[in-house]
Amino acid sequence: MNHSPAPAEPPEPARILVVDDDPTVGEVVAGYLTRAGHLVERAEDGPRGLDLAERHRPDLLVLDLMLPGLDGLEVLRRLRARPDRADLPVVLLTARGDEADRVLGLELGADDYVTKPFSPRELVLRVQSILRRARTAASAASAAPARPLRSGDLALDPRARRAHRADRELALTSREFDLLAFLLRHPGTVFSRQELMQRVWGWDFGDLSTVTVHVRRLREKIEDDPGAPELISTVWGVGYRYDPSGPSGPSGPSGPARDGAATDGAA
Repeated sequence: MNHSPAPAEPPEPARILVVDDDPTVGEVVAGYLTRAGHLVERAEDGPRGLDLAERHRPDLLVLDLMLPGLDGLEVLRRLRARPDRADLPVVLLTARGDEADRVLGLELGADDYVTKPFSPRELVLRVQSILRRARTAASAASAAPARPLRSGDLALDPRARRAHRADRELALTSREFDLLAFLLRHPGTVFSRQELMQRVWGWDFGDLSTVTVHVRRLREKIEDDPGAPELISTVWGVGYRYDPSGPSGPSGPSGPARDGAATDGAA
């Protein structure tokens, strides 16, 4: 069964950085992305890739895990440590047997991965899907009300793309922010991993462990005890549910909304 996304309208050109030390792979990937209408730059080692990602600010990074100088995981780790690059969309290129590295890459904030050998056309479709989602999120953020979503001591500002718990700002990747905002808007509702992938990622395909890893990362940032989560509950055999914290749960101008969506407004 083919799980690749259906072809879409040609996307707006994006600046894409491809970092792979295999000249053949880099050339093929760059060629397909260029023919898809994107502006592509290449690097063949970790230090050069990191430098270009920091200075040229691409819209998306295609990153091989096995690189000379700095491996792909270290490049990703350093990028995610920079506030201005924390939400850069990243697609990893991995060998088929590198499952542990793929999971670690997702935990570090990669958006997706493709295993070698791969179909260049599938990679292009995944890249375009991620770019569409990122642009949709940016458009929604620019049109979003200025006042934050609130639930207990959590506050999210969709326009500024900033999140706080109490007086502490949360260092969320773009995907973590989207996931938390979605859960806050649907308290008390159970969503399967497939539903979350469709409604938060905007994908009808992909490895569902991506959702699992992002939920775990989010718990580490918003839960008092990530090992015994109270906000994002696992409903065994079904999926995940956001359970509002505090005496009123998500709130807005009309007061408590225990089973409704979190709304824009002060708690």
